[in-house]
Amino acid sequence: MARVKPITDIDDPRYVKAMSHPLRVRILAMLDERMASPNQLAGWLGATLGTTAYHVRVLEKLGLIELADETRVRGAVEHHYRSTGRPMVSAQAWAGVTQIAKQSAIGSSLSIIDEYAQASGAAGGFDRPEAHLSRTRVTLDTKGWEQLLGATLKYVEKVESIERAAVARMEKKPHAEEPSEATVVVMNFEGTRLTDQPERAPRRAQGASSRVTAQRV
Repeated sequence: MARVKPITDIDDPRYVKAMSHPLRVRILAMLDERMASPNQLAGWLGATLGTTAYHVRVLEKLGLIELADETRVRGAVEHHYRSTGRPMVSAQAWAGVTQIAKQSAIGSSLSIIDEYAQASGAAGGFDRPEAHLSRTRVTLDTKGWEQLLGATLKYVEKVESIERAAVARMEKKPHAEEPSEATVVVMNFEGTRLTDQPERAPRRAQGASSRVTAQRV
């Protein structure tokens, strides 16, 4: 694979293109959680080692993951990688990406968020009294959108500040309590009303011999 310039700028549209492949999104999510080798990743993903190793190489060359350790397994050297942290894509970078790549990146990201939420919900992740899940619809003008983005970015910064303070407390008292991982998902998007979607024909029941027609009253 030819050498490419690593992604060091959030305005690099290659970042969105890298995130447009669902397998790469899942690899990044897993390497956010822990260090792992392509062999381990392939097992978790249910993918072939060759396919997984290819996407790992792409992510490494783009600077989104890095080699963290090497171990010997049955005489061979196994490489272990970790995430380097993902930049936030700016409006300028997003505007420079093709619509197909945008849709792929959005679909891949929403898919991994859904996977996280469903797995966490099944494991009791929303049982804590501090857990929160809500959806809010607001009507905005251009200035309102700009203010909403600013408020969102400040919120993300606050979340990161809260984590730093929590880590510092745990380092001072490492055995005071068992740490737990919190997942925060933030999305601002121009919503589409479900009631504005085209009407769909009613699903025909299996084995039905008569035709059913939906009629608006």
